[in-house]
Amino acid sequence: MTALPKYLVTRGSDEAGTTTITERASRRVIVRHVPPAGFVAQSPVVIDDRWALVEEIRSDGPSPEIRAYRYDLSSGARTDLAQQRALPRISEPEIGAYDGVFAYSSTDSRKRSCLIVAELASLKTRSVTCVADPGYLADPVVSADSVTFSQITAPSTPQRCKRLFTAALSGGPARPIAATKNCIQWSGASLRGATIWSEVGAADPDQYQSKAYLRTGADSPAQSLGQIITGTIIACGNWIHWEVRTVTNGTESFQLQRWQPGLLRPQRIYATPPDTALTAPTCQNNTLILEAAHLGAGPKYTEALQATTA
Repeated sequence: MTALPKYLVTRGSDEAGTTTITERASRRVIVRHVPPAGFVAQSPVVIDDRWALVEEIRSDGPSPEIRAYRYDLSSGARTDLAQQRALPRISEPEIGAYDGVFAYSSTDSRKRSCLIVAELASLKTRSVTCVADPGYLADPVVSADSVTFSQITAPSTPQRCKRLFTAALSGGPARPIAATKNCIQWSGASLRGATIWSEVGAADPDQYQSKAYLRTGADSPAQSLGQIITGTIIACGNWIHWEVRTVTNGTESFQLQRWQPGLLRPQRIYATPPDTALTAPTCQNNTLILEAAHLGAGPKYTEALQATTA
């Protein structure tokens, strides 16, 4: 369940993962998306004040497929993105989105993997860059002005390499984000020329945590941010956010941290009580959303958390 200022998004426990979007004020059900047999709905739902984007995947069987639908939250009208001729088909399950813009990977007629940036309202698209098969592009993270993504080369060999790139939403070529070590960049987000990213190697003993770095400009030196939880870097509003795990006297706790261009050091904006875990954050309508699961000796429960991003 995700509680947004205007909407409540719930994912059913049924096998298909039925998605329901309800208007909070009137309690009116606007969207009830039921994937067909063989498909499973993916999370999270991309949503803003007007649009929702729901993705479903069929991964079993001889013909795997990824499909996405845009819902108009004023009317509930549905648009099957696969039926839009000008919109390239989705080929990787990760979709990044921010403030009416979404990014995803597609495969073109030359079997190249291409990063596509599109507008939810108009469905107007542009191709940022492409790589030849068997390489592919994945993991897009969209901010107010940039899209950051991974390029994976030689994916099924010992020479597998995962590098990060960033590109301005306004146009222009993608530029690489120089790593501190070769070929082990995991994920990242860019905002106003700065990038925060993490690196983890296949041989590292703890894949759950990774080393994070900050570069305030394309030619700036990398600054270490220490260990963070892998896969939690996200841009939202004027900030880049991530999560950190700490252990004190054998008890673990988690922190939500953030940084924006101009700050000398990150800010800690939330710390969990002992024995409380955090989900990875998402950004919906300029609001950072995550959940805290209280798993200690007392009552076990989950609470939704929100943070402003102005």
